[in-house]
Amino acid sequence: MIDHQMPNWLKQRAFLTPDRMAFYTGKETVTFRELDNEVRSLALKLAGMGFVKHDKIALLFNNQLDIVKLYHTMPYLGTVAVPLNTRLSYEEQKWQLEDSGAAALIYDEAYRERANKIKELNPKLQMMSIRELESQTEASGDLSTHVNMDDLHTIIYTSGTTGFPKGVMLSYNNHWWSAVGAALNLGLQIDDKWLAAVPLFHVSGLSMLMKNVIYGVPVVLHAAFDPEAVNRAIIEDGVTMVSVVTTMLTQMIDRLGDKTYPKSFRCMLLGGGPAPKVVLDLCKDKGIPVFQTYGLSETGSQIVTLSPEYMLEKLGSAGKPLFPCEIKIMKGHQEAEANTEGEIVVKGPNVTRGYLNRPQATEETIIDGWLYTGDIGYLDDDGFLYVLDRRKDLIISGGENVYPAEVEAVLLQHQDIVESGVIGVKHARWGQVPAAFVKLRGTGQTVTEQAVIEFCKERLAGYKTPKHVFFVDELPRNASKKLLRRNLYDLLPDQLRP
Repeated sequence: MIDHQMPNWLKQRAFLTPDRMAFYTGKETVTFRELDNEVRSLALKLAGMGFVKHDKIALLFNNQLDIVKLYHTMPYLGTVAVPLNTRLSYEEQKWQLEDSGAAALIYDEAYRERANKIKELNPKLQMMSIRELESQTEASGDLSTHVNMDDLHTIIYTSGTTGFPKGVMLSYNNHWWSAVGAALNLGLQIDDKWLAAVPLFHVSGLSMLMKNVIYGVPVVLHAAFDPEAVNRAIIEDGVTMVSVVTTMLTQMIDRLGDKTYPKSFRCMLLGGGPAPKVVLDLCKDKGIPVFQTYGLSETGSQIVTLSPEYMLEKLGSAGKPLFPCEIKIMKGHQEAEANTEGEIVVKGPNVTRGYLNRPQATEETIIDGWLYTGDIGYLDDDGFLYVLDRRKDLIISGGENVYPAEVEAVLLQHQDIVESGVIGVKHARWGQVPAAFVKLRGTGQTVTEQAVIEFCKERLAGYKTPKHVFFVDELPRNASKKLLRRNLYDLLPDQLRP
């Protein structure tokens, strides 16, 4: 029988390069040996509280070392991390806790009030702050020294096309091959230093933590994105690689002014959709190496990447698949020819095994090992991917995915709204923001735009909340009464039309 085990990644890294720097936070520096010692202590305390293999532990944190340490306790215990998006409403977070079957929620003190509110709605859930966990007594037992590569490490929730998010199951194998594929594509240098300003509860942030221990390269951890602080870290602190979305890159270039980055900076990893040509032109003029990417939570981060030598020649392309991965375009049940649009389908060892508690969704999405992304695109004659629509009707606001169906479901909870439709409209800063069209009951004619927005704010993350609300007598539908979202654009005021 083939052994699918591997030494615990952090333990192995601390053994190989114990005194190498692991993290810089601005307040402290931590070596891999120090990180491992602190992680082992937390793992023993969790063990002392009765947590065992396969238990799911939810995490509610901003970007800080505490969540890094907790992620790394999972391999020592065999538990599974369920990171919660801090921007979600408490109802959304509560739903994910229940759906995942989380045994506990560990949170930063900044979220104590939110945690208490969740506790009121879910009294059986074990909850503690990170400081409360640190005060616990360590167990006397042994920790796991190896990981089973097929075991789950993380469940990351991705917004749902039917109004409910799905828990993407990511194994150690998925994370390993994501890191290996990225290294084969981007290269690996001894003096690399990654900067993490994207949220660590996102797959893009989490993937950096996996690379950190697998590669043995330090991470500069920023609590939040500040374009001037990121530029300063690149220019003054030796950062060689940064992961961004287009809105972040645009702000960084604006703040950069007449300055340029040093030659040691070798990778601006760009996700969240292709960058405008004017931005890429500026990057080329300044010698900024932009690697455009395409990825999903289901693929453990990037699965397609465009090298900078093709940045302008293949403008708008996400590139070619990582070395261990494959990509094709399906038109119905047939593979499409070059330059023919269809559904983007990907395959590789970094692709999820499926969705937690959703066997039907898994069977519909993963067929013969191929992940049907629901995104529309085409491959050119050279095999470069062009993404035409990040899932049908998907809104990308500041790099965050917003599914109209999820927002529409919340709007229909309003007692005076009987129908709703949501689309994305252009926004100078965020790229897109949601706009809602609603039909009111006969008794709801006094409902205002601001009242609807406030209703959504209580139930949705800020980036999902509609920024415009339009009241209509009827929503456009086809003969089957299916909402025709594309026709909603015809109802927009001129200043908001594409």
